[in-house]
Amino acid sequence: MTEVWFYHLERTSLEQALPELLEKVLARGWKGLVRTRELARLEALDQHLWTWRDDSFLPHGLASEPHAPRQPVLLTTELENPNEAEALLLVDGAEPGDLAGYARVMVLFDGADEAALATARAQWSALKASGADLSYWRQKGRGWEKQ
Repeated sequence: MTEVWFYHLERTSLEQALPELLEKVLARGWKGLVRTRELARLEALDQHLWTWRDDSFLPHGLASEPHAPRQPVLLTTELENPNEAEALLLVDGAEPGDLAGYARVMVLFDGADEAALATARAQWSALKASGADLSYWRQKGRGWEKQ
């Protein structure tokens, strides 16, 4: 069964947390798929992941580009999983769609944004009703703590 982990961002921004989570995904030997709702956000994340840290390289691409299925991390606004990722990272309230085929889904949401909180709560309720295996993670100090 797919694990669904909700990440409540309280101490860092998405731009800080996302690359670190993607590095963990790749360290497991998994591929990652990052889904957002808007093309402008997708393009901003693409640029950010190329430059997020001087001493790190995070290989990724956009789903609209050639060779998308071969990318270890793919950024998309669509519901498909063209790179057959094991990890799905949902940002900005993106819809989960069909979770079959994913080992883990990570829902990242901004704890300071009331609309984002409401969307995350609605997603939690819908996924719980569907019988999904849910976990809630909160930022504490320098890491994440399961609640």
